[in-house]
Amino acid sequence: MYTTLITADELRQLMQQGHALQVFDCSYELTQPKAGREQYETVHICGAHYADLDTALSDKRAGAATASGGRHPLPTPERFAQWLTAVGVNAQTQVVVYDRQNSGFCGRLWWMLKWVGHEAVAVLDGGLAAWQGAGGAVDSGAGPAAVPADPPFKPTASKARLLTVDQVAQGLGQPGQTLIDARAQARYRGEVEPLDPVAGHIPGALNRPLGLNMLPDGRFKPAEQLRQEFQALLGPCDPASVVHQCGSGVSANVNLLAMEIAGLGRAPLFAGSWSQWCSDPARPVSKG
Repeated sequence: MYTTLITADELRQLMQQGHALQVFDCSYELTQPKAGREQYETVHICGAHYADLDTALSDKRAGAATASGGRHPLPTPERFAQWLTAVGVNAQTQVVVYDRQNSGFCGRLWWMLKWVGHEAVAVLDGGLAAWQGAGGAVDSGAGPAAVPADPPFKPTASKARLLTVDQVAQGLGQPGQTLIDARAQARYRGEVEPLDPVAGHIPGALNRPLGLNMLPDGRFKPAEQLRQEFQALLGPCDPASVVHQCGSGVSANVNLLAMEIAGLGRAPLFAGSWSQWCSDPARPVSKG
Protein backbone atom coordinates (compact mmCIF):
# COMPACT_ATOMS: atom_id res chain seq x y z
CA MET A 1 0.00 0.00 0.00
CA TYR A 2 1.36 3.40 -0.98
CA THR A 3 0.29 6.17 1.38
CA THR A 4 2.48 9.24 0.71
CA LEU A 5 4.54 9.15 -2.50
CA ILE A 6 4.90 6.71 -5.37
CA THR A 7 7.51 6.82 -8.12
CA ALA A 8 6.81 6.44 -11.81
CA ASP A 9 8.51 3.04 -11.83
CA GLU A 10 6.46 1.84 -8.86
CA LEU A 11 3.26 2.97 -10.55
CA ARG A 12 4.19 1.12 -13.73
CA GLN A 13 4.78 -2.04 -11.70
CA LEU A 14 1.34 -1.74 -10.09
CA MET A 15 -0.24 -1.39 -13.51
CA GLN A 16 1.58 -4.43 -14.84
CA GLN A 17 0.65 -6.55 -11.83
CA GLY A 18 -3.06 -5.88 -12.20
CA HIS A 19 -3.70 -4.33 -8.78
CA ALA A 20 -7.02 -2.67 -8.00
CA LEU A 21 -5.83 0.78 -9.03
CA GLN A 22 -7.28 4.14 -10.04
CA VAL A 23 -5.18 7.06 -11.25
CA PHE A 24 -6.44 10.65 -11.21
CA ASP A 25 -5.14 13.72 -13.02
CA CYS A 26 -5.94 16.79 -10.88
CA SER A 27 -4.33 19.46 -13.07
CA TYR A 28 -5.87 22.91 -12.59
CA GLU A 29 -5.13 26.63 -12.96
CA LEU A 30 -6.69 28.94 -10.38
CA THR A 31 -7.06 31.87 -12.77
CA GLN A 32 -8.19 29.68 -15.70
CA PRO A 33 -10.60 27.06 -14.31
CA LYS A 34 -11.08 25.29 -17.66
CA ALA A 35 -7.36 24.96 -18.36
CA GLY A 36 -6.90 21.86 -16.21
CA ARG A 37 -9.30 19.74 -18.22
CA GLU A 38 -7.75 21.05 -21.42
CA GLN A 39 -4.33 19.99 -20.15
CA TYR A 40 -5.71 16.56 -19.28
CA GLU A 41 -7.31 16.11 -22.70
CA THR A 42 -4.06 17.12 -24.38
CA VAL A 43 -2.07 14.42 -22.59
CA HIS A 44 -2.61 12.24 -19.52
CA ILE A 45 -1.43 8.93 -18.09
CA CYS A 46 -3.15 6.04 -19.85
CA GLY A 47 -6.24 5.04 -17.91
CA ALA A 48 -6.26 8.12 -15.68
CA HIS A 49 -9.52 9.89 -14.90
CA TYR A 50 -9.81 13.66 -14.49
CA ALA A 51 -10.67 15.02 -11.02
CA ASP A 52 -11.94 18.59 -11.36
CA LEU A 53 -11.23 20.82 -8.38
CA ASP A 54 -14.43 22.80 -8.88
CA THR A 55 -16.90 19.97 -9.41
CA ALA A 56 -15.40 16.81 -7.87
CA LEU A 57 -13.18 18.10 -5.06
CA SER A 58 -15.37 21.07 -4.06
CA ASP A 59 -19.10 21.62 -3.73
CA LYS A 60 -20.02 25.03 -5.09
CA ARG A 61 -23.75 24.38 -5.56
CA ALA A 62 -25.91 27.20 -4.23
CA GLY A 63 -27.29 26.29 -0.83
CA ALA A 64 -25.45 22.96 -0.64
CA ALA A 65 -24.41 21.57 2.71
CA THR A 66 -20.61 21.62 2.76
CA ALA A 67 -17.88 20.50 5.15
CA SER A 68 -15.96 23.81 4.99
CA GLY A 69 -16.23 27.39 3.81
CA GLY A 70 -14.01 29.43 1.51
CA ARG A 71 -13.62 29.58 -2.26
CA HIS A 72 -13.41 25.79 -2.59
CA PRO A 73 -15.86 24.38 -0.01
CA LEU A 74 -15.29 20.73 0.78
CA PRO A 75 -18.18 18.45 -0.13
CA THR A 76 -19.66 16.45 2.71
CA PRO A 77 -18.01 13.05 3.21
CA GLU A 78 -21.20 11.40 1.93
CA ARG A 79 -21.23 13.38 -1.31
CA PHE A 80 -17.52 12.79 -1.83
CA ALA A 81 -18.06 9.06 -1.27
CA GLN A 82 -20.73 9.07 -3.99
CA TRP A 83 -18.24 10.58 -6.44
CA LEU A 84 -15.55 8.07 -5.45
CA THR A 85 -17.95 5.19 -6.02
CA ALA A 86 -18.96 6.60 -9.42
CA VAL A 87 -15.32 6.74 -10.57
CA GLY A 88 -14.48 3.24 -9.39
CA VAL A 89 -12.92 3.71 -5.94
CA ASN A 90 -13.75 1.61 -2.89
CA ALA A 91 -11.91 0.28 0.15
CA GLN A 92 -9.84 -2.15 -1.98
CA THR A 93 -8.52 0.49 -4.40
CA GLN A 94 -4.99 1.86 -4.45
CA VAL A 95 -5.35 5.46 -5.62
CA VAL A 96 -2.58 7.47 -7.28
CA VAL A 97 -2.97 11.20 -7.92
CA TYR A 98 -0.88 13.65 -9.93
CA ASP A 99 -0.90 17.02 -11.66
CA ARG A 100 1.37 19.43 -13.54
CA GLN A 101 1.58 22.03 -10.76
CA ASN A 102 4.05 20.74 -8.14
CA SER A 103 1.31 18.60 -6.56
CA GLY A 104 -0.55 21.80 -5.66
CA PHE A 105 -3.90 20.36 -6.72
CA CYS A 106 -3.54 16.59 -6.50
CA GLY A 107 -2.60 17.07 -2.84
CA ARG A 108 -6.23 18.06 -2.29
CA LEU A 109 -7.51 14.66 -3.47
CA TRP A 110 -4.75 12.92 -1.50
CA TRP A 111 -5.91 14.65 1.69
CA MET A 112 -9.63 14.20 0.99
CA LEU A 113 -9.20 10.44 0.69
CA LYS A 114 -7.34 10.40 4.02
CA TRP A 115 -10.18 12.51 5.46
CA VAL A 116 -12.75 9.82 4.63
CA GLY A 117 -10.54 7.06 6.02
CA HIS A 118 -8.84 5.77 2.84
CA GLU A 119 -5.12 5.47 3.51
CA ALA A 120 -4.19 3.77 0.21
CA VAL A 121 -3.58 6.95 -1.75
CA ALA A 122 -0.25 8.33 -2.96
CA VAL A 123 1.01 11.31 -4.93
CA LEU A 124 3.00 10.51 -8.06
CA ASP A 125 6.36 12.06 -7.22
CA GLY A 126 7.26 14.52 -9.96
CA GLY A 127 3.81 14.43 -11.54
CA LEU A 128 3.15 13.93 -15.23
CA ALA A 129 6.67 15.08 -16.15
CA ALA A 130 8.22 12.27 -14.12
CA TRP A 131 5.91 9.74 -15.74
CA GLN A 132 6.76 10.90 -19.24
CA GLY A 133 10.45 11.10 -18.36
CA ALA A 134 10.33 7.44 -17.31
CA GLY A 135 8.72 6.44 -20.60
CA GLY A 136 5.26 5.86 -19.17
CA ALA A 137 2.37 5.42 -21.59
CA VAL A 138 0.17 8.47 -22.16
CA ASP A 139 -3.09 9.15 -23.95
CA SER A 140 -5.20 12.12 -25.03
CA GLY A 141 -8.87 12.92 -25.32
CA ALA A 142 -11.76 12.64 -22.88
CA GLY A 143 -10.33 9.64 -21.02
CA PRO A 144 -11.77 6.24 -20.09
CA ALA A 145 -15.40 5.65 -19.16
CA ALA A 146 -15.89 5.37 -15.42
CA VAL A 147 -17.05 2.02 -14.02
CA PRO A 148 -18.77 2.38 -10.62
CA ALA A 149 -17.15 0.53 -7.74
CA ASP A 150 -18.87 -2.55 -6.33
CA PRO A 151 -19.14 -2.54 -3.35
CA PRO A 152 -19.46 1.25 -3.06
CA PHE A 153 -17.09 3.48 -1.12
CA LYS A 154 -17.99 3.99 2.54
CA PRO A 155 -16.35 6.72 4.67
CA THR A 156 -14.63 5.36 7.77
CA ALA A 157 -12.84 6.74 10.82
CA SER A 158 -10.06 9.09 9.81
CA LYS A 159 -6.67 10.28 11.07
CA ALA A 160 -7.07 13.52 9.08
CA ARG A 161 -8.35 16.47 11.11
CA LEU A 162 -10.37 19.33 9.67
CA LEU A 163 -10.55 22.59 11.64
CA THR A 164 -13.27 25.22 11.38
CA VAL A 165 -12.71 28.96 11.17
CA ASP A 166 -14.02 29.32 14.72
CA GLN A 167 -11.53 26.77 16.03
CA VAL A 168 -8.67 28.60 14.31
CA ALA A 169 -9.89 31.94 15.68
CA GLN A 170 -10.01 30.50 19.20
CA GLY A 171 -6.43 29.27 18.82
CA LEU A 172 -4.92 32.61 17.75
CA GLY A 173 -1.96 33.48 19.93
CA GLN A 174 -2.14 30.19 21.81
CA PRO A 175 0.94 27.89 22.04
CA GLY A 176 -1.18 24.94 20.93
CA GLN A 177 -1.69 26.37 17.42
CA THR A 178 0.94 27.28 14.82
CA LEU A 179 -0.47 28.21 11.43
CA ILE A 180 1.57 27.57 8.28
CA ASP A 181 0.40 29.46 5.19
CA ALA A 182 1.33 27.84 1.83
CA ARG A 183 0.63 30.85 -0.38
CA ALA A 184 3.29 32.76 -2.32
CA GLN A 185 5.26 35.29 -0.30
CA ALA A 186 3.75 38.37 -1.98
CA ARG A 187 0.22 37.19 -1.19
CA TYR A 188 1.16 36.29 2.36
CA ARG A 189 2.69 39.75 2.91
CA GLY A 190 -0.41 41.40 1.46
CA GLU A 191 1.42 43.04 -1.46
CA VAL A 192 -0.90 41.45 -4.03
CA GLU A 193 -4.16 39.50 -3.86
CA PRO A 194 -5.44 38.17 -7.19
CA LEU A 195 -8.18 35.91 -5.82
CA ASP A 196 -9.67 37.17 -2.56
CA PRO A 197 -11.17 40.56 -1.62
CA VAL A 198 -8.69 41.28 1.21
CA ALA A 199 -4.89 41.06 1.12
CA GLY A 200 -2.73 39.85 4.00
CA HIS A 201 -2.52 36.84 6.29
CA ILE A 202 -3.91 35.45 9.53
CA PRO A 203 -2.04 37.02 12.47
CA GLY A 204 0.81 34.84 13.67
CA ALA A 205 0.85 32.55 10.64
CA LEU A 206 4.22 31.41 9.31
CA ASN A 207 4.83 31.33 5.56
CA ARG A 208 6.10 28.33 3.60
CA PRO A 209 5.19 28.55 -0.10
CA LEU A 210 4.39 25.09 -1.44
CA GLY A 211 7.24 25.16 -3.97
CA LEU A 212 9.81 25.09 -1.17
CA ASN A 213 9.03 21.40 -0.74
CA MET A 214 10.20 20.56 -4.25
CA LEU A 215 13.45 19.80 -6.02
CA PRO A 216 14.02 21.55 -9.37
CA ASP A 217 12.58 18.54 -11.24
CA GLY A 218 9.27 18.73 -9.36
CA ARG A 219 9.92 15.81 -7.01
CA PHE A 220 9.68 16.23 -3.25
CA LYS A 221 12.88 16.93 -1.36
CA PRO A 222 14.32 14.05 0.72
CA ALA A 223 12.58 13.42 4.03
CA GLU A 224 15.50 14.56 6.19
CA GLN A 225 15.85 17.83 4.28
CA LEU A 226 12.13 18.52 4.65
CA ARG A 227 12.36 17.74 8.36
CA GLN A 228 15.24 20.17 8.87
CA GLU A 229 13.47 22.93 6.93
CA PHE A 230 10.21 22.59 8.83
CA GLN A 231 12.04 22.52 12.16
CA ALA A 232 13.92 25.68 11.17
CA LEU A 233 10.65 27.38 10.25
CA LEU A 234 8.94 26.32 13.46
CA GLY A 235 11.80 27.16 15.80
CA PRO A 236 10.59 26.52 19.34
CA CYS A 237 7.06 25.67 18.19
CA ASP A 238 6.01 22.03 18.54
CA PRO A 239 5.31 20.33 15.17
CA ALA A 240 2.23 18.84 16.84
CA SER A 241 0.80 22.37 17.08
CA VAL A 242 0.84 22.98 13.32
CA VAL A 243 -2.33 23.76 11.36
CA HIS A 244 -2.02 24.09 7.59
CA GLN A 245 -3.80 26.70 5.48
CA CYS A 246 -3.46 28.56 2.19
CA GLY A 247 -5.96 30.53 0.11
CA SER A 248 -8.78 28.00 -0.11
CA GLY A 249 -7.59 24.71 1.40
CA VAL A 250 -5.90 23.34 -1.71
CA SER A 251 -2.15 24.09 -1.90
CA ALA A 252 -1.86 23.77 1.90
CA ASN A 253 -1.99 20.01 1.41
CA VAL A 254 1.48 20.07 -0.15
CA ASN A 255 2.94 21.31 3.14
CA LEU A 256 0.77 18.82 5.02
CA LEU A 257 2.07 15.95 2.89
CA ALA A 258 5.66 17.19 3.14
CA MET A 259 5.48 17.18 6.94
CA GLU A 260 4.15 13.63 6.84
CA ILE A 261 6.98 12.58 4.51
CA ALA A 262 9.39 14.22 6.97
CA GLY A 263 8.07 12.09 9.81
CA LEU A 264 6.50 15.05 11.62
CA GLY A 265 2.99 13.63 11.71
CA ARG A 266 -0.25 14.51 9.98
CA ALA A 267 -1.20 18.05 10.94
CA PRO A 268 -4.79 19.38 10.77
CA LEU A 269 -6.07 21.38 7.80
CA PHE A 270 -8.01 24.65 7.97
CA ALA A 271 -9.76 24.10 4.65
CA GLY A 272 -11.60 27.42 4.58
CA SER A 273 -8.20 29.10 4.80
CA TRP A 274 -7.60 32.75 3.94
CA SER A 275 -10.64 33.02 1.65
CA GLN A 276 -12.95 32.16 4.55
CA TRP A 277 -10.97 34.05 7.18
CA CYS A 278 -11.01 37.35 5.29
CA SER A 279 -14.72 37.09 4.45
CA ASP A 280 -15.58 38.51 7.89
CA PRO A 281 -14.23 42.07 8.43
CA ALA A 282 -14.31 41.49 12.18
CA ARG A 283 -11.43 39.01 11.93
CA PRO A 284 -7.93 40.49 12.31
CA VAL A 285 -5.55 40.75 9.34
CA SER A 286 -1.76 41.11 9.31
CA LYS A 287 0.49 42.36 6.53
CA GLY A 288 4.20 42.36 5.95
